[in-house]
Amino acid sequence: MLNLIIVIAVVLIIAVIFTAYRVTTLVDVVKKKKSDSHVPPGNNFQGVLMILFLVGGIAAFFYFSMKEYDTYNLPIASEHAVITENLFWITMAITVFVFIVTQIFLFGFSYKYRHKENYQAHYYPHNNKLEMIWTIIPAIVLAWLIISGLKQWSVITGPAPDNAEVIEVMGYQYAWAFRYPGKDGELGSSDFRKIDAVNSMGIDLEDQRGHDDFMPTQLVLPKGKPVLLKIRGRDVIHSVYNPHFRMQMNAVPGMPTQFWFTPSVSTAEMREITDNPEFNYELVCNKICGKSHYGMKGLITVLEQDEYDSWYKETQENTFLKQNPGYLSEVPEELKEAAKIAAGIENIENEQKVTSAASSSK
Repeated sequence: MLNLIIVIAVVLIIAVIFTAYRVTTLVDVVKKKKSDSHVPPGNNFQGVLMILFLVGGIAAFFYFSMKEYDTYNLPIASEHAVITENLFWITMAITVFVFIVTQIFLFGFSYKYRHKENYQAHYYPHNNKLEMIWTIIPAIVLAWLIISGLKQWSVITGPAPDNAEVIEVMGYQYAWAFRYPGKDGELGSSDFRKIDAVNSMGIDLEDQRGHDDFMPTQLVLPKGKPVLLKIRGRDVIHSVYNPHFRMQMNAVPGMPTQFWFTPSVSTAEMREITDNPEFNYELVCNKICGKSHYGMKGLITVLEQDEYDSWYKETQENTFLKQNPGYLSEVPEELKEAAKIAAGIENIENEQKVTSAASSSK
């Protein structure tokens, strides 16, 4: 409420000053004051206003920046996000410095060289030394920023550590699909021609490695362990984005991409940090992908390693083939028995036989 009152007061003060200036100008017109001066009325006053605007703008910028510093970015929740954050603040410091210096020159020169009576402008069209300074120095600074960014980008888009959890993420209008490798630790291949209403990721069941793959409804990650996301797009360009992890990578149809990072804060810990018991990490699309883009959200849960192991052990039993046994028809005949075992279908059949036998004996 206090901030609103301050804003209203500032607006009213500006309105009063402007009104007083206009009244003074109109009075001069009514009195038909004549002047041989070529300086427009209010020229000096406008010059002073420019200086006041400069000082007030810079003061407001620093006040807001210090007051809202903690809310500039969301809390960091991955290891590489620390590096990304440092690059952000270095870039911010350089650009703010350049912005303030240029604005001081802009408004300062506007005041200093405002039109004055009998003032002769100096013809000064070119300065080689100045051109060299404002070309070479920015080029060096920008090159350093770009090289620093590319160095980190090459790391997080390069080969992941050998112990990384491999997870496939697919974006499509307007949801996310996730696929984890089963007990064999390998994701099976996929084929866009296999995509249908149920097989949303186009799992190629002719590949034996995919028989034990499972597809949970949310992205579950282990804290403190590298995670490699293999990213695909099914229809238009989407973007895998989470601001807490400082994670973003486009999901492009026909062009698989990847990104690895290490979560450092579990969901439970972030709930304590944010003092929000209902907090959840979200996977959102950062590309305008269609009319329901706004609703394209996925749930991300970061668990402690032991909790993740328990979740993985329990969830991997619900393989895609086990949930959709009708797709066994797509498995080559010589692999069907092995596929049933890998997918856990054989266990279901054995349980059904035992149940039927027990019912018959009664």
